[in-house]
Amino acid sequence: MVSTFPNPASVDLSRIRLSIRSLQPQLVEWRRRLHQQPELGFQEKLTAEFVSQKLQEWGIEHQTGIAHTGIVATIQGNKLPDSHLATPFDYAQDKLTASRLPNPQVLAIRADMDALPIQELNEVPYKSQHDGVMHACGHDGHTAIALGTAYYLQQHRQDFSGVVKIIFQPAEESPGGAKPMIEAGVLKNPDVEAIIGLHLWNNLPLGTVGVRAGALMAAVECFNCTILGKGGHGALPHQTVDSVVVAAQVVNALQTIVARNINPIDSAVVTVGELHAGTKRNVIADTARMSATVRYFNPSLKGFFNQRVEQIIAGICQSHGANYDLEYWSLYPPVINDIKIAELVRSVAEEVVETPVGIVPECQTMAAEDMSFFLEEVPGCYFFLGSANPAKDLAYPHHHPRFDFDETALAMGVEIFVRCVEKYFVLCH
Repeated sequence: MVSTFPNPASVDLSRIRLSIRSLQPQLVEWRRRLHQQPELGFQEKLTAEFVSQKLQEWGIEHQTGIAHTGIVATIQGNKLPDSHLATPFDYAQDKLTASRLPNPQVLAIRADMDALPIQELNEVPYKSQHDGVMHACGHDGHTAIALGTAYYLQQHRQDFSGVVKIIFQPAEESPGGAKPMIEAGVLKNPDVEAIIGLHLWNNLPLGTVGVRAGALMAAVECFNCTILGKGGHGALPHQTVDSVVVAAQVVNALQTIVARNINPIDSAVVTVGELHAGTKRNVIADTARMSATVRYFNPSLKGFFNQRVEQIIAGICQSHGANYDLEYWSLYPPVINDIKIAELVRSVAEEVVETPVGIVPECQTMAAEDMSFFLEEVPGCYFFLGSANPAKDLAYPHHHPRFDFDETALAMGVEIFVRCVEKYFVLCH
Protein backbone atom coordinates (compact mmCIF):
# COMPACT_ATOMS: atom_id res chain seq x y z
CA MET A 1 0.00 0.00 0.00
CA VAL A 2 2.80 2.42 0.86
CA SER A 3 4.22 2.06 -2.65
CA THR A 4 1.05 3.59 -4.12
CA PHE A 5 1.60 6.90 -2.33
CA PRO A 6 2.95 9.80 -4.38
CA ASN A 7 6.60 10.73 -4.11
CA PRO A 8 6.71 13.81 -1.83
CA ALA A 9 9.04 15.51 -4.29
CA SER A 10 6.21 15.50 -6.86
CA VAL A 11 3.46 16.93 -4.67
CA ASP A 12 1.33 19.41 -6.64
CA LEU A 13 1.00 22.68 -4.70
CA SER A 14 -1.02 24.44 -7.41
CA ARG A 15 -4.20 23.52 -5.53
CA ILE A 16 -3.16 25.78 -2.67
CA ARG A 17 -4.36 29.30 -3.37
CA LEU A 18 -1.66 31.89 -3.95
CA SER A 19 -2.65 33.96 -0.93
CA ILE A 20 -1.98 30.94 1.32
CA ARG A 21 1.15 29.85 -0.52
CA SER A 22 2.49 33.36 0.09
CA LEU A 23 2.09 32.72 3.84
CA GLN A 24 4.46 29.74 3.71
CA PRO A 25 7.62 31.68 4.72
CA GLN A 26 5.78 33.11 7.72
CA LEU A 27 4.40 29.70 8.68
CA VAL A 28 7.90 28.26 8.61
CA GLU A 29 9.26 31.18 10.65
CA TRP A 30 6.53 30.79 13.30
CA ARG A 31 6.95 27.04 13.46
CA ARG A 32 10.71 27.26 13.87
CA ARG A 33 10.47 29.89 16.57
CA LEU A 34 8.04 27.68 18.47
CA HIS A 35 10.29 24.68 17.88
CA GLN A 36 13.21 26.50 19.51
CA GLN A 37 11.18 27.22 22.65
CA PRO A 38 9.31 24.00 23.46
CA GLU A 39 7.37 23.79 26.71
CA LEU A 40 5.75 20.95 28.59
CA GLY A 41 2.04 20.64 29.33
CA PHE A 42 0.46 23.57 31.22
CA GLN A 43 3.83 25.36 31.08
CA GLU A 44 3.42 26.82 27.58
CA LYS A 45 3.88 30.43 28.73
CA LEU A 46 6.25 31.56 25.97
CA THR A 47 4.14 29.77 23.37
CA ALA A 48 0.94 31.38 24.64
CA GLU A 49 2.58 34.81 24.74
CA PHE A 50 3.69 34.43 21.14
CA VAL A 51 0.24 33.28 19.98
CA SER A 52 -1.50 36.09 21.87
CA GLN A 53 0.93 38.67 20.50
CA LYS A 54 0.17 37.62 16.93
CA LEU A 55 -3.59 37.55 17.47
CA GLN A 56 -3.48 41.01 19.04
CA GLU A 57 -1.33 42.29 16.18
CA TRP A 58 -3.96 41.09 13.71
CA GLY A 59 -6.88 42.52 15.69
CA ILE A 60 -8.35 39.13 16.53
CA GLU A 61 -10.45 38.93 19.68
CA HIS A 62 -9.14 36.26 22.03
CA GLN A 63 -9.09 35.05 25.62
CA THR A 64 -5.93 33.89 27.37
CA GLY A 65 -5.17 31.94 30.54
CA ILE A 66 -7.82 29.28 29.94
CA ALA A 67 -6.84 26.06 31.73
CA HIS A 68 -3.58 27.79 32.68
CA THR A 69 -2.10 28.57 29.26
CA GLY A 70 -4.88 27.92 26.74
CA ILE A 71 -6.15 30.53 24.29
CA VAL A 72 -9.39 30.85 22.35
CA ALA A 73 -9.60 33.22 19.38
CA THR A 74 -12.93 34.24 17.87
CA ILE A 75 -13.29 35.41 14.28
CA GLN A 76 -16.67 36.61 12.99
CA GLY A 77 -17.38 36.35 9.28
CA ASN A 78 -19.16 39.29 7.70
CA LYS A 79 -20.76 37.58 4.72
CA LEU A 80 -24.54 37.45 4.91
CA PRO A 81 -25.72 33.84 5.37
CA ASP A 82 -28.61 34.08 2.93
CA SER A 83 -27.48 33.21 -0.57
CA HIS A 84 -29.55 36.03 -2.14
CA LEU A 85 -27.86 38.60 0.10
CA ALA A 86 -24.41 38.58 -1.38
CA THR A 87 -23.16 41.93 -0.05
CA PRO A 88 -20.72 41.62 2.86
CA PHE A 89 -21.32 43.67 5.97
CA ASP A 90 -19.68 44.32 9.31
CA TYR A 91 -21.60 42.74 12.21
CA ALA A 92 -20.08 45.22 14.65
CA GLN A 93 -21.24 48.22 12.59
CA ASP A 94 -24.53 47.01 11.14
CA LYS A 95 -26.34 46.21 14.38
CA LEU A 96 -29.83 46.38 12.82
CA THR A 97 -29.06 43.90 10.08
CA ALA A 98 -27.29 41.61 12.51
CA SER A 99 -30.25 41.63 14.88
CA ARG A 100 -32.51 40.32 12.11
CA LEU A 101 -30.24 37.36 11.33
CA PRO A 102 -30.50 33.94 12.98
CA ASN A 103 -27.80 32.96 15.45
CA PRO A 104 -24.62 32.42 13.44
CA GLN A 105 -23.20 28.95 12.99
CA VAL A 106 -20.04 28.29 15.02
CA LEU A 107 -17.20 26.06 13.88
CA ALA A 108 -14.18 25.41 16.09
CA ILE A 109 -10.62 24.57 15.06
CA ARG A 110 -8.35 23.00 17.65
CA ALA A 111 -4.55 22.97 17.83
CA ASP A 112 -2.32 21.68 20.64
CA MET A 113 0.79 23.56 21.81
CA ASP A 114 2.81 21.38 24.20
CA ALA A 115 6.11 19.57 23.72
CA LEU A 116 7.70 16.40 25.14
CA PRO A 117 10.43 15.67 27.72
CA ILE A 118 12.90 14.52 25.03
CA GLN A 119 16.43 15.70 24.29
CA GLU A 120 16.53 16.74 20.64
CA LEU A 121 19.24 15.13 18.48
CA ASN A 122 18.58 17.10 15.30
CA GLU A 123 21.37 19.45 14.25
CA VAL A 124 19.31 22.21 12.65
CA PRO A 125 19.36 26.01 13.06
CA TYR A 126 16.01 25.86 14.85
CA LYS A 127 17.01 23.13 17.30
CA SER A 128 15.37 23.24 20.74
CA GLN A 129 17.00 25.73 23.08
CA HIS A 130 15.37 24.13 26.13
CA ASP A 131 17.45 21.28 27.47
CA GLY A 132 15.54 18.01 27.71
CA VAL A 133 12.39 19.38 26.02
CA MET A 134 11.51 18.99 22.36
CA HIS A 135 8.66 19.36 19.89
CA ALA A 136 8.84 15.72 18.84
CA CYS A 137 5.23 15.28 17.76
CA GLY A 138 4.48 18.23 15.47
CA HIS A 139 2.56 20.44 17.87
CA ASP A 140 4.72 23.40 16.88
CA GLY A 141 3.42 22.84 13.35
CA HIS A 142 -0.16 22.56 14.59
CA THR A 143 0.14 25.92 16.35
CA ALA A 144 1.69 27.54 13.27
CA ILE A 145 -1.09 26.17 11.04
CA ALA A 146 -3.75 27.48 13.44
CA LEU A 147 -2.07 30.89 13.49
CA GLY A 148 -1.94 30.95 9.69
CA THR A 149 -5.61 29.98 9.54
CA ALA A 150 -6.53 32.73 12.01
CA TYR A 151 -4.58 35.32 10.03
CA TYR A 152 -6.12 34.30 6.70
CA LEU A 153 -9.68 34.18 8.03
CA GLN A 154 -9.31 37.57 9.68
CA GLN A 155 -8.16 39.04 6.35
CA HIS A 156 -10.95 37.31 4.40
CA ARG A 157 -13.98 37.60 6.66
CA GLN A 158 -16.11 38.44 3.63
CA ASP A 159 -15.77 34.81 2.53
CA PHE A 160 -17.72 33.19 5.37
CA SER A 161 -20.84 34.00 7.34
CA GLY A 162 -20.45 32.29 10.69
CA VAL A 163 -18.14 32.35 13.67
CA VAL A 164 -14.84 30.48 13.89
CA LYS A 165 -13.33 29.67 17.27
CA ILE A 166 -9.70 28.69 17.18
CA ILE A 167 -8.67 26.78 20.29
CA PHE A 168 -4.98 26.72 21.20
CA GLN A 169 -4.86 23.89 23.73
CA PRO A 170 -2.18 23.07 26.31
CA ALA A 171 -1.04 19.69 27.58
CA GLU A 172 -2.26 17.21 24.98
CA GLU A 173 0.63 14.86 25.68
CA SER A 174 -0.20 14.67 29.36
CA PRO A 175 -2.09 15.11 31.57
CA GLY A 176 -4.60 16.45 29.02
CA GLY A 177 -5.70 20.02 28.44
CA ALA A 178 -8.86 19.43 26.42
CA LYS A 179 -11.09 18.47 29.33
CA PRO A 180 -10.19 21.45 31.55
CA MET A 181 -10.66 23.78 28.57
CA ILE A 182 -14.12 22.32 27.98
CA GLU A 183 -14.91 22.68 31.68
CA ALA A 184 -13.79 26.32 31.42
CA GLY A 185 -16.46 26.88 28.75
CA VAL A 186 -14.51 27.13 25.47
CA LEU A 187 -17.37 25.45 23.61
CA LYS A 188 -19.90 28.01 24.93
CA ASN A 189 -20.73 31.68 24.32
CA PRO A 190 -21.27 31.28 21.42
CA ASP A 191 -21.99 27.57 21.41
CA VAL A 192 -19.77 25.52 19.12
CA GLU A 193 -21.73 23.28 16.76
CA ALA A 194 -18.86 21.36 15.18
CA ILE A 195 -15.09 21.06 15.54
CA ILE A 196 -12.17 20.02 13.36
CA GLY A 197 -8.51 19.42 14.05
CA LEU A 198 -5.47 17.90 12.38
CA HIS A 199 -2.31 16.06 13.31
CA LEU A 200 0.82 16.28 11.19
CA TRP A 201 1.56 12.62 10.63
CA ASN A 202 4.94 11.13 9.75
CA ASN A 203 3.29 7.75 9.24
CA LEU A 204 1.96 9.21 5.97
CA PRO A 205 4.01 10.96 3.27
CA LEU A 206 3.60 14.58 2.30
CA GLY A 207 0.73 14.92 -0.16
CA THR A 208 -1.66 12.58 1.64
CA VAL A 209 -4.50 13.09 4.10
CA GLY A 210 -5.76 10.39 6.45
CA VAL A 211 -9.45 10.87 7.13
CA ARG A 212 -12.21 8.47 8.05
CA ALA A 213 -15.58 8.44 9.82
CA GLY A 214 -15.89 6.58 13.11
CA ALA A 215 -12.97 5.52 15.26
CA LEU A 216 -9.65 7.08 14.27
CA MET A 217 -7.57 6.83 17.45
CA ALA A 218 -7.88 4.62 20.48
CA ALA A 219 -9.01 5.10 24.05
CA VAL A 220 -6.15 4.78 26.50
CA GLU A 221 -6.42 3.48 30.06
CA CYS A 222 -3.55 2.85 32.45
CA PHE A 223 -2.80 0.79 35.50
CA ASN A 224 -0.06 0.25 38.06
CA CYS A 225 0.00 -2.99 40.01
CA THR A 226 2.22 -4.15 42.85
CA ILE A 227 2.30 -7.88 43.58
CA LEU A 228 2.80 -8.40 47.31
CA GLY A 229 4.48 -11.73 48.03
CA LYS A 230 6.89 -12.99 50.67
CA GLY A 231 10.60 -12.77 50.09
CA GLY A 232 13.31 -15.21 51.05
CA HIS A 233 16.35 -17.20 49.97
CA GLY A 234 16.56 -18.38 46.38
CA ALA A 235 17.43 -21.88 47.61
CA LEU A 236 14.33 -22.10 49.83
CA PRO A 237 11.37 -21.15 47.60
CA HIS A 238 8.94 -23.19 49.70
CA GLN A 239 9.32 -20.60 52.45
CA THR A 240 8.31 -17.74 50.16
CA VAL A 241 5.61 -16.38 47.90
CA ASP A 242 7.60 -15.47 44.78
CA SER A 243 6.32 -12.15 43.47
CA VAL A 244 8.30 -12.58 40.24
CA VAL A 245 6.58 -15.87 39.39
CA VAL A 246 3.20 -14.35 40.20
CA ALA A 247 3.92 -11.24 38.12
CA ALA A 248 5.08 -13.35 35.17
CA GLN A 249 1.82 -15.28 35.19
CA VAL A 250 -0.14 -12.05 35.45
CA VAL A 251 1.64 -10.57 32.42
CA ASN A 252 0.90 -13.67 30.34
CA ALA A 253 -2.69 -13.96 31.52
CA LEU A 254 -3.46 -10.32 30.73
CA GLN A 255 -2.91 -11.11 27.04
CA THR A 256 -5.88 -13.47 27.12
CA ILE A 257 -8.22 -10.50 27.62
CA VAL A 258 -7.79 -9.42 24.00
CA ALA A 259 -7.30 -12.95 22.68
CA ARG A 260 -10.29 -14.54 24.40
CA ASN A 261 -12.59 -11.86 25.85
CA ILE A 262 -12.78 -9.28 23.04
CA ASN A 263 -14.72 -9.78 19.82
CA PRO A 264 -12.07 -10.51 17.15
CA ILE A 265 -13.64 -7.80 14.99
CA ASP A 266 -12.77 -5.21 17.65
CA SER A 267 -9.18 -4.04 18.01
CA ALA A 268 -7.60 -3.75 21.45
CA VAL A 269 -4.21 -4.16 23.08
CA VAL A 270 -2.85 -4.59 26.60
CA THR A 271 0.81 -3.64 26.98
CA VAL A 272 2.82 -4.12 30.14
CA GLY A 273 5.59 -1.63 29.56
CA GLU A 274 7.33 -1.81 32.93
CA LEU A 275 8.12 -4.70 35.26
CA HIS A 276 10.49 -4.22 38.20
CA ALA A 277 11.40 -6.75 40.89
CA GLY A 278 14.30 -8.05 42.91
CA THR A 279 17.69 -6.84 44.06
CA LYS A 280 19.94 -9.92 43.78
CA ARG A 281 19.99 -13.22 41.87
CA ASN A 282 19.70 -15.47 44.95
CA VAL A 283 17.01 -13.43 46.72
CA ILE A 284 13.33 -14.08 46.02
CA ALA A 285 11.65 -10.70 45.73
CA ASP A 286 8.77 -9.92 48.02
CA THR A 287 7.29 -7.34 45.62
CA ALA A 288 7.03 -6.90 41.86
CA ARG A 289 5.74 -3.72 40.28
CA MET A 290 4.28 -3.36 36.80
CA SER A 291 2.82 -0.53 34.75
CA ALA A 292 0.66 -0.99 31.68
CA THR A 293 -1.63 0.64 29.15
CA VAL A 294 -4.87 -0.59 27.63
CA ARG A 295 -6.10 0.66 24.26
CA TYR A 296 -9.30 0.06 22.29
CA PHE A 297 -11.56 1.69 19.70
CA ASN A 298 -15.04 0.53 20.70
CA PRO A 299 -16.56 2.97 23.26
CA SER A 300 -18.77 0.18 24.63
CA LEU A 301 -15.65 -1.43 26.11
CA LYS A 302 -15.28 1.39 28.62
CA GLY A 303 -15.21 -0.15 32.09
CA PHE A 304 -14.70 -3.70 30.83
CA PHE A 305 -10.92 -3.80 30.97
CA ASN A 306 -10.81 -2.33 34.44
CA GLN A 307 -12.98 -5.14 35.76
CA ARG A 308 -11.29 -7.92 33.81
CA VAL A 309 -7.73 -6.83 34.66
CA GLU A 310 -8.53 -6.92 38.36
CA GLN A 311 -10.26 -10.30 38.08
CA ILE A 312 -7.17 -11.83 36.50
CA ILE A 313 -4.74 -10.27 38.97
CA ALA A 314 -6.88 -11.22 41.95
CA GLY A 315 -7.33 -14.81 40.77
CA ILE A 316 -3.65 -15.43 40.14
CA CYS A 317 -2.61 -13.80 43.40
CA GLN A 318 -5.13 -15.88 45.34
CA SER A 319 -3.89 -19.10 43.78
CA HIS A 320 -0.32 -18.31 44.92
CA GLY A 321 -1.15 -16.83 48.32
CA ALA A 322 -0.08 -13.33 47.25
CA ASN A 323 -1.81 -9.98 47.62
CA TYR A 324 -1.86 -7.03 45.26
CA ASP A 325 -2.32 -3.28 45.09
CA LEU A 326 -3.96 -2.06 41.85
CA GLU A 327 -4.38 1.51 40.60
CA TYR A 328 -6.41 1.79 37.38
CA TRP A 329 -7.51 4.95 35.59
CA SER A 330 -8.88 6.14 32.26
CA LEU A 331 -6.81 8.76 30.43
CA TYR A 332 -8.52 9.52 27.09
CA PRO A 333 -11.62 8.09 25.36
CA PRO A 334 -11.38 7.03 21.69
CA VAL A 335 -11.36 9.64 18.92
CA ILE A 336 -14.66 9.11 17.12
CA ASN A 337 -15.27 11.19 13.99
CA ASP A 338 -18.75 12.29 12.96
CA ILE A 339 -19.83 10.91 9.59
CA LYS A 340 -20.96 14.24 8.11
CA ILE A 341 -18.00 16.31 9.32
CA ALA A 342 -15.59 13.59 8.20
CA GLU A 343 -17.19 13.70 4.75
CA LEU A 344 -16.77 17.48 4.73
CA VAL A 345 -13.06 17.15 5.52
CA ARG A 346 -12.61 14.37 2.97
CA SER A 347 -14.28 16.40 0.23
CA VAL A 348 -12.09 19.40 1.04
CA ALA A 349 -8.94 17.26 1.20
CA GLU A 350 -9.70 15.93 -2.29
CA GLU A 351 -9.59 19.51 -3.52
CA VAL A 352 -6.15 20.09 -1.99
CA VAL A 353 -4.26 16.80 -2.55
CA GLU A 354 -4.12 14.48 -5.52
CA THR A 355 -6.69 11.69 -5.45
CA PRO A 356 -7.41 8.85 -5.06
CA VAL A 357 -4.07 7.87 -3.51
CA GLY A 358 -3.88 11.20 -1.69
CA ILE A 359 -6.79 10.25 0.59
CA VAL A 360 -6.05 7.44 3.04
CA PRO A 361 -9.16 6.16 4.86
CA GLU A 362 -7.38 3.19 6.46
CA CYS A 363 -5.41 5.37 8.83
CA GLN A 364 -6.45 4.14 12.27
CA THR A 365 -3.88 4.03 15.01
CA MET A 366 -3.83 2.77 18.58
CA ALA A 367 -2.24 6.05 19.61
CA ALA A 368 -4.51 8.28 21.70
CA GLU A 369 -5.46 11.96 21.64
CA ASP A 370 -7.48 14.15 23.98
CA MET A 371 -9.20 15.72 20.97
CA SER A 372 -11.56 12.88 21.88
CA PHE A 373 -13.06 14.95 24.71
CA PHE A 374 -14.09 17.68 22.26
CA LEU A 375 -15.62 15.06 19.96
CA GLU A 376 -17.67 13.69 22.85
CA GLU A 377 -19.24 17.14 23.26
CA VAL A 378 -19.86 18.19 19.63
CA PRO A 379 -19.68 16.44 16.25
CA GLY A 380 -16.38 16.85 14.49
CA CYS A 381 -13.47 15.33 12.67
CA TYR A 382 -9.83 14.82 13.53
CA PHE A 383 -7.60 13.93 10.59
CA PHE A 384 -3.99 13.21 9.71
CA LEU A 385 -1.98 15.41 7.37
CA GLY A 386 0.92 13.50 5.82
CA SER A 387 4.22 15.21 6.64
CA ALA A 388 6.99 12.64 6.05
CA ASN A 389 9.57 13.08 3.31
CA PRO A 390 12.24 10.36 3.33
CA ALA A 391 14.11 12.11 0.50
CA LYS A 392 14.89 14.93 2.96
CA ASP A 393 15.51 12.58 5.90
CA LEU A 394 12.22 13.78 7.41
CA ALA A 395 10.57 10.48 8.24
CA TYR A 396 11.53 9.70 11.83
CA PRO A 397 8.54 8.55 13.92
CA HIS A 398 6.71 10.69 16.41
CA HIS A 399 8.35 10.99 19.85
CA HIS A 400 11.77 10.17 18.36
CA PRO A 401 14.63 12.55 19.32
CA ARG A 402 15.24 13.18 15.60
CA PHE A 403 11.60 13.76 14.68
CA ASP A 404 11.02 16.50 12.12
CA PHE A 405 8.59 16.98 9.23
CA ASP A 406 8.39 18.50 5.76
CA GLU A 407 7.24 22.07 6.37
CA THR A 408 5.44 22.15 3.02
CA ALA A 409 2.60 20.55 4.98
CA LEU A 410 2.06 23.82 6.87
CA ALA A 411 0.48 25.66 3.94
CA MET A 412 -1.49 22.53 3.07
CA GLY A 413 -2.92 22.48 6.59
CA VAL A 414 -4.00 26.12 6.37
CA GLU A 415 -5.61 25.51 2.98
CA ILE A 416 -7.61 22.55 4.28
CA PHE A 417 -8.76 24.41 7.39
CA VAL A 418 -9.79 27.50 5.41
CA ARG A 419 -11.71 25.47 2.83
CA CYS A 420 -13.45 23.56 5.63
CA VAL A 421 -14.58 26.86 7.15
CA GLU A 422 -15.87 28.21 3.84
CA LYS A 423 -17.63 24.98 2.88
CA TYR A 424 -19.07 24.32 6.35
CA PHE A 425 -20.95 27.61 6.49
CA VAL A 426 -22.26 27.19 2.95
CA LEU A 427 -23.59 23.73 3.82
CA CYS A 428 -25.06 24.96 7.09
CA HIS A 429 -27.20 27.50 5.30
